[in-house]
Amino acid sequence: MKKIKNLFGIIAITIVVFAIFSFVSNNNTKEEKTHEESVKKASPTEIIELLTKGNERFISGKSIHPNADSHRLALANEKNQADYAIATVLSCSDSRVPVEMIFDAGIMDLFVIRVAGNVADSDEIGTIEYGTHHVKTPVIVVLGHTKCGAVTAVTQAVEGHGHALEYNIPGLVDNIIPPVKKVIESHKDSHSENIIPMAIEENVWQSVSDILLRSAAVREKVVSGEVKIIGAIYDLSTGKVKWLDDKVSSILQEVDKNPNKNTKVLAEH
Repeated sequence: MKKIKNLFGIIAITIVVFAIFSFVSNNNTKEEKTHEESVKKASPTEIIELLTKGNERFISGKSIHPNADSHRLALANEKNQADYAIATVLSCSDSRVPVEMIFDAGIMDLFVIRVAGNVADSDEIGTIEYGTHHVKTPVIVVLGHTKCGAVTAVTQAVEGHGHALEYNIPGLVDNIIPPVKKVIESHKDSHSENIIPMAIEENVWQSVSDILLRSAAVREKVVSGEVKIIGAIYDLSTGKVKWLDDKVSSILQEVDKNPNKNTKVLAEH
């Protein structure tokens, strides 16, 4: 009789443990599902907040390295990235700016374009169009960084004490010349060490302007509010991403007045 009571006790405990486990598992599954859905449906403002929180985790050494496990790998093989990617990021190729790491993001979270000086030429703008229209990211981040070698080289060249560049580099970085000249013109008493940080920020806005001027497809989405384009500077010394004060409205006004703006959304067949 005692053995039977003990057996019933064990069975009862097992049922309780199983019920608790099932409850926790179901809740976790619901939370994970809700998280995925919230990411996919997030507004541009909410996405920037997600990126900000990811950067804060990175700075504090508390990165959680989300969406980087075998499950996410399998998902990437089976699913469309358009269902998961939250932002298109135009960044410098500099090895000191590991984009996914600094935002504590994982596989399929970010659609990243990297090029020296985070310039926006035809290839980069075409890739951004793909990011907004096919990967369906609601946010475009143009990410510059402190001590940018491309901006430094162009600034020195414009000031007349640069050095010879390899054959293909001038055509790569010529987009940086206008913002550098603009800063030099407005700060005539300053020298390179003071000009370069300002030129780095101005170069971010130059890329934003180039994107909006040359892509009617992106411009339409930004004007409608469907996509938000934002500038930022990554600080190599601290790991912090600084979101720049919004100048997009004034840039759009300038672009709208520019007779050279592209008005064709689709390429000709």
